[in-house]
Amino acid sequence: MLKYAVAILGGGNIGVALTKGLIKSGQYKKEEIIITDKRNSRLDFLRKKGFIVTENNGEAVRNAGIVIFAVKPQQFKSLSDEIKNVPFSDRIILSTITGITHKDIEDIFGAIPNVRIMPNIAIEICESMTCISFSNTNPPLETRILSIFNKLGRTLVIQEELMSAATVIGACGIAFSLRFMRAMSQGGIEIGFNSEISQIITAQTMKGASEIILATSNHPESEIDKVTTPQGITISGLNEMEHQGMSSAVIRGIVTSFKKIEDMDSKGRK
Repeated sequence: MLKYAVAILGGGNIGVALTKGLIKSGQYKKEEIIITDKRNSRLDFLRKKGFIVTENNGEAVRNAGIVIFAVKPQQFKSLSDEIKNVPFSDRIILSTITGITHKDIEDIFGAIPNVRIMPNIAIEICESMTCISFSNTNPPLETRILSIFNKLGRTLVIQEELMSAATVIGACGIAFSLRFMRAMSQGGIEIGFNSEISQIITAQTMKGASEIILATSNHPESEIDKVTTPQGITISGLNEMEHQGMSSAVIRGIVTSFKKIEDMDSKGRK
């Protein structure tokens, strides 16, 4: 009998956020998840938070049924070298690693079931947008994986070639959204609110905007039209933002991040 249900290989931000989400969603208990990391300071920090940890990736893999790769892309080779001799025939591999393909995984571990997942840090509070691609999986296994991540936010099954784009929109997109939130909150301070109140108003307003789109599937412009009256204050503000290049800046930022992934892939960073 396996000691743990899940092994998360990598105790960084996404690995810990995923662990917290799995626990918060009620699917697993702390004692059913083991986290690995090579940094003693990180291991000590996680132990103090009550997590089960080890620096031994092989030990974690041998004792878990679901194995989640959550290391940086440049760490994939050393990780795989450490665990490649562990039998994976009765285990499921999930990988959050940007740019590491199904083929990369199968070249090392064989033609075993493996799943690429691209969540974002909101998985910690079960509000992630997680994009998923499958390889060598059957429908029951796919249903099982989707069931896990549906409890951690929203999921979308996509073709593997779109995983890099999903990384930029879904994972990097959290930072892009938060930067806009910060700017909007700072504007609120300039026109009279203190920082705490401005942030609350901004955050709830952004949440409301997101919920409208998710609930209706309407195009954002159709909802914007409901707020922008002729010669009104909203259209004046929007037009000034566009004059300053808001939409263009966002699009260019997204494309720049995407090109960075492509550049990293072409240099063979594995």
